[in-house]
Amino acid sequence: MWRSYHNPVVNRFTVALDGVTSPVRLAVLSDLHDMTYGEANSQLTDLVAGAAPDLILLDGDMLNGYSDGSGRVCALVEELSAVAPVYYAWGNHELMYLEAGTSALRAELEAAGAVVLEKEYVDLTVGETHVRLGGLYEYAFALDAKNSCDPDRMDPAVYGFLTEFQDTDACKILLSHRPDSFIFGAASVTWDVDLVISGHNHGGQVVLPFLGGLYGGDQGFFPQYIHGIYKKDTITLAITSGLGTQLERLPRFRNPPEVMILELCAQADSPATGGT
Repeated sequence: MWRSYHNPVVNRFTVALDGVTSPVRLAVLSDLHDMTYGEANSQLTDLVAGAAPDLILLDGDMLNGYSDGSGRVCALVEELSAVAPVYYAWGNHELMYLEAGTSALRAELEAAGAVVLEKEYVDLTVGETHVRLGGLYEYAFALDAKNSCDPDRMDPAVYGFLTEFQDTDACKILLSHRPDSFIFGAASVTWDVDLVISGHNHGGQVVLPFLGGLYGGDQGFFPQYIHGIYKKDTITLAITSGLGTQLERLPRFRNPPEVMILELCAQADSPATGGT
């Protein structure tokens, strides 16, 4: 349990994707929940810097909905932005924070050096690889009986964003805090997205030997999609166990805080693999 709250680790995964023509290295941080690892989260900055990423992706719940300000996460963003470009997508706690009206979170993150993506995307070139990077918190399907992607049933803003997002020959990477958005329903067979990056479920919170994560939100007990690299129909999912915890009933256990490093390569170079 002590290691799960005090000993952040780097876990590296290799992911082969269409559209990758030269290697791309991503550092993924999620679910910090306003915790600190060293002064101004210096432990996290040092781990990320040591990995020398091309891009740094913050995938939501970096603070809490009830946090009294964004100082901790903005300080981290400022330090990380000196390492590599930082992109930030909302999680449910950012939305709660914004609803509470505590502070102008987006403006504060942008001032600290992050690019915020919510139903937005940017087109980037990393080496010889063209990347379209987007962010979407909402479900990528309609909340109907079949979780369909029927345009008449889906949120028009979400449908419009995903339709535009997929219209490119670049490697399409989407920050989607909740993996449920592409695990359930028709999203994984409807949308042309190469890689979805998620967090949210804290690796199952409690990790049991041989059994894995204990609980995964809407996935229930002993969830299938909880930590690592998965193939869901035509989409590759990268799910981080994250860095912290909120006011959960159970503590993190056998579940060290994770800085996820994704090594993207061409399909011809390597299959999707994972490891520490």
